[in-house]
This record gives sequence, C-alpha cells and structure tokens, in this order.
Amino acid sequence: MPGPRSSDDRFGEDEVNRIRIALGRIARRVDRHSSEEGMTRTEFSVLATTARRGPLGVRELAEIEGLNPTMLSRILGKLDDRGLVDRTADVNDKRAVRVSTTPEGKALHRRLKAKRSALFTEQLNLLTPEHSEQLLTALPALEELADHLVRLPTPAVGEPAGAAR
Repeated sequence: MPGPRSSDDRFGEDEVNRIRIALGRIARRVDRHSSEEGMTRTEFSVLATTARRGPLGVRELAEIEGLNPTMLSRILGKLDDRGLVDRTADVNDKRAVRVSTTPEGKALHRRLKAKRSALFTEQLNLLTPEHSEQLLTALPALEELADHLVRLPTPAVGEPAGAAR
C-alpha cells in the first residue's frame, strides 16, 4: 500500500524508498560484479569521468564528482600509484593541477565499462517484455532524476544531506 502523500508530493514515502532502495541495490550489485580490479565505486567514477572528459582540473573534477578536495586527492593518489592517471601542473596556472588518464587507465576503464554493460545487457534480457517496455518508458525520467541529483550542492563535512547552504 502506498505511503501518505502531501498535496505537494507526487510520490509517497513508500514509493520514494522503493525507488531509492532499488537504485542502490542495482548500483551495489554492478559494483560487486565488476570490482575484481579492487576499485571502489568512487575510484571507478573518478577514473571514468577523467577518461571521458579529461584532462580536467582537480577543482573541476571535484565539482563533477561531488567530492571534497581532500577525498579527491586521496583517490587520485591511489589511481596515480596504480599508474591509471597522471597529475601535471596546468600550463596556464602552475598552482593548479590537471588530471589525465594514462593508456593503462583508459584500457581499464574500457574493460570495466564493457563488463558492466555486459552485466546489464544480460540482466535486462531476463526481464519480461512488459517490464522492458516500462523501463524504456521510464528512462527519460531516470535520466532527469540523475541530472537533478548531480546538480545538488555537496554538503559540507558534518552538514546533514539536503541542508540548505
């Protein structure tokens, strides 16, 4: 039974939780099935963003990934130690750092991306035709939801998620 709705809400509490839990379970399962390289979800995301959009400034990368500079620096250090990214001084501003993906990083990104896509393809093909059609119909809404979530400001350390700044 759907949860209560206020006059402003199009989704009840139960529906919101079902969507959030389903998306979280999907993300965790995909991570588990494609993490034999020992990468965390965040490390893979940073590598993928750098591979797709790089070279990028560290500040820009932190903004795209929604990470604080300290956390991003740690992640970049791990990726750099593994030979997956290079950090270099910006030619226009020697104080700024730019990040690019190494050939090894690009190869790993392609391999993990292919593995994740194969996993999704396999599982999507197990859906009933009706559920496949419903998922395709919902795709623009899911993409819009993702776009809205990406644009949320990252809470400061210790600040509750969703708090206004």
